Amino acid sequence: MAEKLSALFSKSGLRQILMFASLFLLFAFFSLASPNFLTYENVIAILLATCVNGLLALGVTFVIITGGIDLSIGTVMTISSVMSGVFITFWKLPVFVGVLGGILTGVLAGFINGTVISKMKLPPFIATLGMMMIAKGLALVVSGCKPIYFNDAPIFNKIAMGSILGSIFPGLGEFPNAILWFILFIIIAHIILTRTALGRYTFAIGSNEEAARLSGLNVDKWKTIIYALCGMFVGIAGVIMASRLNSAQPALGQGYELDAIAAVVIGGTSLRGGEGSIIGTVIGALIMSTLTNGLRILSVPQEWQIVVSGIIIIGAVYLDIIRRSREV
Repeated sequence: MAEKLSALFSKSGLRQILMFASLFLLFAFFSLASPNFLTYENVIAILLATCVNGLLALGVTFVIITGGIDLSIGTVMTISSVMSGVFITFWKLPVFVGVLGGILTGVLAGFINGTVISKMKLPPFIATLGMMMIAKGLALVVSGCKPIYFNDAPIFNKIAMGSILGSIFPGLGEFPNAILWFILFIIIAHIILTRTALGRYTFAIGSNEEAARLSGLNVDKWKTIIYALCGMFVGIAGVIMASRLNSAQPALGQGYELDAIAAVVIGGTSLRGGEGSIIGTVIGALIMSTLTNGLRILSVPQEWQIVVSGIIIIGAVYLDIIRRSREV
């Protein structure tokens, strides 16, 4: 009991409480500003909008804790959804093969990112910027610059937009499966980060890479694994996105990486590495989705929504810098 209270009131615990309070205040503000905000349908819409960005943010949380960055997650998500379309629509393979193919495409891209960064010693910013362009180009080439529709495989759409929970509990109405998938992968990511050797090595590399290397840790190998793990979450996001839209959109994706990284930073993960949490990332993703949804309901023009998001990101990074400087 004493240990749980100590963890709750640690610096990390207090930060998460403050972030949750910020999310609550956002909800309260928009609820008072518009009667259309706090409705069941709109809350479900916020959760659904959080799923794809949240999955991307889960993956990139691991990378940022190591002190790295992955700018390719948006377009790798796109090529993952396009490859699912190729397997299911073009090659007429079973849906589960298409899902697996999409996820493995993300893993492969992450593995290449990790290998280039750890073996060729390219800065993560440059390596993943290159992958971002490669994935964007390949998505257009493979799809022929046209959307790929899944009309011949209606079950694919059910992966994200079906409602298993709604069929069990009719009172819930339409509760999209995508939200359930998101919750499942939040739990998986949290367990990996807090209960496994991979999670411990992620923090060790981010805290002091050279010290981790001198202590006998194969830093190159584990960095590659961490980027591949990030790719897995990105591939899952690609499948969920394609299922939700019932199509693979090859021009979609670029810009998603900034929203995901913003969610991670707002959630308290330090861009300098060595610090972060899955719970914080989830709250950060919910803050981004709530803000976007609320501003849209208030009919704030989209260009001003982007301005507000940018200001929040700068504020979050600045607060991280101040916090770090006080800890030195």
